[in-house]
Amino acid sequence: MFARPYHHGGLRAALLTRAEDTLRRSGVDGLSLRELARAEGVSHGAPQRHFRDKAALLDALAVEGFQRLGSAITEATRPDGGDFSSRLTSAAVAYVRFATDNAALADLMFTSKHGADASEELRHAADESFTQMAALVQVGQATGELVEGDQERIGMVFFATVQGITSLANTQMVERADLTDLTSYAVASILHGLAPREPARTTSG
Repeated sequence: MFARPYHHGGLRAALLTRAEDTLRRSGVDGLSLRELARAEGVSHGAPQRHFRDKAALLDALAVEGFQRLGSAITEATRPDGGDFSSRLTSAAVAYVRFATDNAALADLMFTSKHGADASEELRHAADESFTQMAALVQVGQATGELVEGDQERIGMVFFATVQGITSLANTQMVERADLTDLTSYAVASILHGLAPREPARTTSG
């Protein structure tokens, strides 16, 4: 059997699609450039025209994952999507859905991002994916719906919450059917806790 001819522009996308499917079924250890080439019907050296080694393939998978996550959050937080609370809830639900529908990919994304050899492209893609979340924190502070303070720390509270819900779902401790309601409740609880407090009234004796 002859290998399929190499077509510039199509093989990279095909390899990433098949690699993500393999990642979902077999984990990182199940990924091999040679096996991907065999599955795509191309020569074993063809994938190296796009990925110099397995690490580069994983890096590319993570970058693409962050780009997809960023698109999902951006769509969920569009200005016509309601008030601040509604948009923040939609963003949280979008994150949880992505990270539970693509559990293996999400794990790879964040593991790769925090690795010592993470590329600049990967770090940039990760930062960009949460741009809209950061912008929402600014909106909440500007409208008086969030306390003033370090925006990064406030954002981390939201992220820790949705990541916790994601972890519970991915370990079957929470039913997937309950995710939207649970996430909405969590966001409402956080907003209540982070709402500015009116100064206590004093009474004169």
